[in-house]
Amino acid sequence: MKISKWVLGIFLVVIFACNNKEQVVKEQPENVVTPPNMVWVPGNTFTQGAKTNDRLALEHEKPAHSVAVDGFFMDITEVTNASFKKFVAETHYVTTAERPIIWEEFKKTLPEGTPKPADSILQPGSLVFNDEVKNVTNYTDFQQWWKWQIGANWRHPEGKNSNIIGKDNYPVVHISFEDAQAYCKWAKRRLPTEAEWELAAMGNLKNPVYTWGDDQSKIDKKANTWQGNFPNSNTNEDGFAFLAATKSFAPNSLGIYDLSGNVWEFTQDYYNANYYQELFSKGETVNNPQGATEAFNPNNQYEKERIIKGGSFLCNESYCSSFRISARMALAEGSSSNHVGFRTVVDLKMLQRK
Repeated sequence: MKISKWVLGIFLVVIFACNNKEQVVKEQPENVVTPPNMVWVPGNTFTQGAKTNDRLALEHEKPAHSVAVDGFFMDITEVTNASFKKFVAETHYVTTAERPIIWEEFKKTLPEGTPKPADSILQPGSLVFNDEVKNVTNYTDFQQWWKWQIGANWRHPEGKNSNIIGKDNYPVVHISFEDAQAYCKWAKRRLPTEAEWELAAMGNLKNPVYTWGDDQSKIDKKANTWQGNFPNSNTNEDGFAFLAATKSFAPNSLGIYDLSGNVWEFTQDYYNANYYQELFSKGETVNNPQGATEAFNPNNQYEKERIIKGGSFLCNESYCSSFRISARMALAEGSSSNHVGFRTVVDLKMLQRK
């Protein structure tokens, strides 16, 4: 059987990397064609987690730890409405937010003894930011600025009377982890690991706090976030009150757009409150970390959660400050809202299998 030159090249690069723990696949192999709408992210060894000069770093971003990640391809934008529409047209996939709610299944994610809501409430829908909320001073109760909107889904982002006409180039939202996985299977891609996501966000810079560097004063020109007093008033200094079209802001040094702000992005990693400490305790560089083997959040023990990265148009320093590269948040696998989307990656092993 004749093996093409580029397939053999990929095979040898991957085998060499597996047999040499010190080696990281940095450069894109010759004759390996970049997949459409993607860019090569060079492999590197770097410090994942909170940066030493980041005054906003939270405890679950610590301790910082050394990781080595092989190069891969990443989407230059979040998956758009147009791309997701094509996926649905070809597969007839129905998203989590569009499916009938089955109480016997749903109650498994709730504390034991939670009473069943009225059938009028148990209707397909998703979470939508409540832009009418005012005078919020207690940031511990996020239910103040979120509302369950019956009929909200990727086709109808604000509810049944809304639509995505003319918004093909906007990020698709109201996507659950299961929905993102289904799209990846169809596209022959996958979600990034948290470590891969951070490597891509840093671009060609060395341990920056933000995708553009360390200067927070540039945020209004670099990312779609919340300006003003969250969630009471948004001054829209960045030009957008809520969601923006992809490529509305300049890309990072690798040519990747919106890794900071606009919509949160799913990674494949489980959220486990102990995972960073486990990596740090190894005392050595961890190669291509795949995330925790199981989910664990002491504040939510009823649902499996995944790590989302990048923050969204709702992020503000006074609230979540998650426009930073090391910022991370836990999100239940079945949850969806109008500020969560995703992007995909392809690694060399996946191309080899093709």
